[in-house]
Amino acid sequence: MIPTLESERLVLRNWREEDFPAYAAFLADEERMRYMGGPKSVWTAWTAFAAMLGEWVLNGHGMFAVQLKETGSVVGRVGLWHPSYIDEPELSWSLYAGFEGRGYAVEAARRVQLWSACDLGLPPLISFIHPENLASQAVAKKLGATPLPPTTIHGEPRLHFRHRLQA
Repeated sequence: MIPTLESERLVLRNWREEDFPAYAAFLADEERMRYMGGPKSVWTAWTAFAAMLGEWVLNGHGMFAVQLKETGSVVGRVGLWHPSYIDEPELSWSLYAGFEGRGYAVEAARRVQLWSACDLGLPPLISFIHPENLASQAVAKKLGATPLPPTTIHGEPRLHFRHRLQA
C-alpha cells in the first residue's frame, strides 16, 4: 500500500489515472527533460507512469505525486527510485513547469527523508544529479547533502550526493 504523506503545503500521494496528462506533458517538455534523456513520447510516458506504481510492488517504496494542499493540483514527483542497477535507493524530485522556485522540491524531499528514515528504517539517501542541473544541485544543498565523487549512470555523467538523516 502506498502511504499518503503531508507537509505544510503539500500532500505526497499515490498516482491516479487522471494525473497522467500532466505527467505526460512533463515528460514531453524539452526543458524539463534536458537532463533526463530528452523529451518522451506518450507511449514512453505511460510506461514510466506505470513503472512508478510497479516500483512500489517490487521495492515497497517509490515515487509520490506531489499535490498542493491549497489547490489540489499535482505539481511534480518526489520519492525513492531504486532500479536493480543502483545499489541503494535514490531520493529523486522533479517539478512541473511553472512550479519551481517556491520551495516545493525541498519541502517534499524533506518529508520523504523523514518517512524513509522513520518508517522504512533506511540509512541516509543518495541523489544523482546531472552536472549542468543547477536547480537540482541547489535543492540537494538546501537539503544538506554532501557531494561524493562523480559517477556515471547508463554512460551519462552524474554528480553524486549523500543526504544526512533528518532530526
